[in-house]
Amino acid sequence: MGLVYPLPSRHERVHGKEIQLENCLGKTVLVVGGGGREHAIVDALSRSPQVEQIYCAPGNAGIGEQAFNLPLKDTDVEGLKAFALEHQVDLTVVGPEAALAAGIVDAFRAAGLRIFGHTKAATAIESSKEFAKKLMSKYDIPTAAYRSFSDYEEALAYVSGRPFPAVLKYDGLAAGKGVVIAQDLDEARRALSDMLLDHSFGAGKVVVEDYLSGPEFSFLCFVDGDRVYPMPLSQDHKRAFDGDTGPNTGGMGAYTGLPFITPEDRAFAFREIMCKAAQGMVSEGLPLSGVLYGGLMKTAQGIKVIEFNARFGDPETEVVLPLLESDIFDIFDGVASGRPVAEPVWSDDVTLGVVLASKGYPGHYEKGAVIGGLDQVDAQVCHMGTALKDGLTVTGGGRVLMVVCRGKDLAQAREKVYKEIGKIQCDNLFYRKDIAHQAFE
Repeated sequence: MGLVYPLPSRHERVHGKEIQLENCLGKTVLVVGGGGREHAIVDALSRSPQVEQIYCAPGNAGIGEQAFNLPLKDTDVEGLKAFALEHQVDLTVVGPEAALAAGIVDAFRAAGLRIFGHTKAATAIESSKEFAKKLMSKYDIPTAAYRSFSDYEEALAYVSGRPFPAVLKYDGLAAGKGVVIAQDLDEARRALSDMLLDHSFGAGKVVVEDYLSGPEFSFLCFVDGDRVYPMPLSQDHKRAFDGDTGPNTGGMGAYTGLPFITPEDRAFAFREIMCKAAQGMVSEGLPLSGVLYGGLMKTAQGIKVIEFNARFGDPETEVVLPLLESDIFDIFDGVASGRPVAEPVWSDDVTLGVVLASKGYPGHYEKGAVIGGLDQVDAQVCHMGTALKDGLTVTGGGRVLMVVCRGKDLAQAREKVYKEIGKIQCDNLFYRKDIAHQAFE
C-alpha cells in the first residue's frame, strides 16, 4: 500500500475563498518540485475550475497552503510514478531540470501517465551546452561563436590566446553555477581547473564562448513539437547586491514589461530563435513537450542566445504566470497530450518580484529563522525555501521568499512590492532594493 493523502476540500486552499465544486471536473494534478517556481505553478493551477486536487513533491511551507505536500524527492522517479498510479493522477507537471534529466517523463509515459515536461533525451538542450551550440549552428539560430574542450591544457592554451573576458561553461547541469565569465587569465585558469581537473560538477567538457554584451532577458514559451506559445518577456537579476554587484545567485528578482525590447525585437526572437529551436528539435527526433526557456541578449549586432533551458525559469515563472488569464490546466494538458491548445491570453499589466534571501547566500547561511508578518502582506508571496517548525514558518534555504506585485506600469508595481516587503519580519533576510533598475535608467 502506498502513500494515502486525502486533500482538504478546494475552498480551504484557494486564497481563503470558498469555491463551489458543482462545476469542478475533479482533476488531480501532481506538481514536482519544491521552490518558488513550483509555488507559482501551484497557484496558477489553483485558479483553474477544472482542478480539484493538487499534490506537490516535496513542496514547502507556502505550497502546503494550496496543495498537499508529499515526502518524496523530485528525483525519486519510481516513488513519484507509484504515487501517480495509485492515486490516479490526471496530470503531472515537472518543475526542476534535475527531475527531467532523471528521466521522469520517459518513465511516466511508459506507465501510461500524462506528464508535462521533456523527455530525458530532449532535455539535452539544457543539460549539454555543446548539444545546444551544435543545434543553434545547424539551424542558423544566432548565438556566440564557441569551441568545446575536454582537455585542460588545450582549453587553457585556447583561452590564453584570446581577448578577455572569456565565457567558460561546464557542459552539463550545474545548478546554475557552471558558467564563469573570466576577466583575466588567472580567473580562467582557476575555472578550467575546477571544471576539467577537479571535476567539481562531474566529468565533462567545457564550452568556451565569445563574450557578448548587452541587456539580457528571458523568453519562456510553452512548446509541443513545432507548436510554440509565447509568454510575456521578463528580466532576471543574478547578482546578489544592488547595482548588479556581488556573487552570482539563482536570481534575486525579476519583472515583466521590458522597455528596452521593441515589438520587432520580440517578433525576431520568437520567429528566429524560439520557433527555430523547437523545429530543430523536431528535425533531430527530439521534440519538446513542455517549456523552452531562452536566455537571450540584445547585443549591438542583434538578439542572440546565451543559453536554453528545458523548463520554467526561476524566478521568472513567479512574475510571468500571475499574468495568465487562460486556464493553465488546458495548456498543460494539451501540451502533455500533444493536442493543440488555444493561444494563451495574458493580462496587459506588468509584474515585479523581489527575492528575500538568507543572509550569507549564495555562500554559507543559517536555516531556521522565524518569519513573521506574512499574513499582513497584500501581495503574492511565493515560498522558495521555507519550512514549518512548531507551527511557525522558518527559513529553509538560500532563497526564501519572493514577493510579487502587479501594476499598470513598473513604477506602480515596484512601489507596492517594496511597501509590502516592509511588513515581513525576519532578521536573517536580505533583498535587493533596485529590481528593474534597467527599466528606470
